[in-house]
Amino acid sequence: MIDRRQPPPTPELPRYRLPPVVETKLANGLEALLVEDRRCPLVSARLGFPAGSKHDPAGLYGLAESTAALLTEGTTRRTAREMAEEAAAIGGSVRAGAGADTLVVAGDALAENLGRLLDLMADAARNAVFPEEEVQLRKQNRRQELLAQRARAEYLADEKLTEVVLAPHPYAHQSPTLESIDRLERGLLAGFGRGHLTPAGAVLILTGALPPPAQVLETIEEAFGGWEPRQPPAPPAARFPEPSRSITLIDRPGSVQADIRLGRLAVNRASPDYFPLLVGATILGGGASSRLFANIREQRGYAYDAHSAVHPLKDTGSLEVVTQVRNEVVDAALEAVLAEMSLIGRDGVSEEELSTARNFLSGVFVIRLETQEALANQLSVVKLMGLPLEYVEQYTARVWAAAPEEIRAAAARYMNPAQAAIVVVGDGAKILKPLEKFGPVTVERAG
Repeated sequence: MIDRRQPPPTPELPRYRLPPVVETKLANGLEALLVEDRRCPLVSARLGFPAGSKHDPAGLYGLAESTAALLTEGTTRRTAREMAEEAAAIGGSVRAGAGADTLVVAGDALAENLGRLLDLMADAARNAVFPEEEVQLRKQNRRQELLAQRARAEYLADEKLTEVVLAPHPYAHQSPTLESIDRLERGLLAGFGRGHLTPAGAVLILTGALPPPAQVLETIEEAFGGWEPRQPPAPPAARFPEPSRSITLIDRPGSVQADIRLGRLAVNRASPDYFPLLVGATILGGGASSRLFANIREQRGYAYDAHSAVHPLKDTGSLEVVTQVRNEVVDAALEAVLAEMSLIGRDGVSEEELSTARNFLSGVFVIRLETQEALANQLSVVKLMGLPLEYVEQYTARVWAAAPEEIRAAAARYMNPAQAAIVVVGDGAKILKPLEKFGPVTVERAG
């Protein structure tokens, strides 16, 4: 007899298997990975460089970001309009973006146009000229975008927490400032591009309905083989502050709720603590079945959302807890969050919680690799973060291998409330006194 009052057990998801991967390296140092996927007549390409915002000079925050944004806005061979029209003509697009660690030129097109796609991408990476009118337009648009971002409490909270947890390392400044946008000049952008966009240390990922490998390699050689290598600049030293309790209030008069962030330095993907911490953070605040959601939203009704996440970078990582609550319950909500962080490190997790988190993480990871674009993105992250290809196939197995005691130990180490930086954005006249219950508060004005 089946007991229909109980949900059926969820079996362990099968381990993800990569399609066959062909790896090669050009004489100039460019590494290439080819992954065939013939479900659609399309190809996706990612040309990645270790050239993210951590390389931004002091006072020029946003340099990598703007360099990436302008790579497709004019080259020695094409205007911005010609670049866009040619990409559309081959059934795709070419764009670029930069994060904390990497700068990636991305392209997609019909499979029959692979050669033309790679020629466009190579032109953007090798021959961008950063036309003055495009630089000025970028500065104008980015200023307006930043002003809109900084009008939101959640942006201010995330920005300040990143700074508190990671400063003085350049990771602390992953967004530009109004002043740094004003300082951007064509020569600075071109200099960043010349210095950092080099085949040495770069990786090209191709997924989709590819021709035979020998033919693809000829096409890659034609587009990138004549690119002279240069040694890219060394990254900044991976030195980070010791985690410690601090409380920062961003005073935003008139706010009817408080945006709360708690965080501390954690680990990158290569650390043995990464998967235990990832599973623990999912149990703490990874969705509707998590402890924070059940406590802060369901039981207490303090917030619509309460969650936690691990943010891995190449050289380190961070743990973040997020919620937004009414002004009158700031202290009670903060006490509840700190208690949950302490509890998971003290008492560990239950088998039911562990099973739910494992299934959630494994399922989301596999679903995110369903499309060839997503697989290309994942492989570019793996290679640029210095991880082995096996990381992709081992992900679900390592999630399931995270043992309860490892999770408890990771939580005790990285969720210790005594080492959590606290950032709150809200009306200081209403929430400063409640925050002072938790220790000295540094007050800054929202600007």
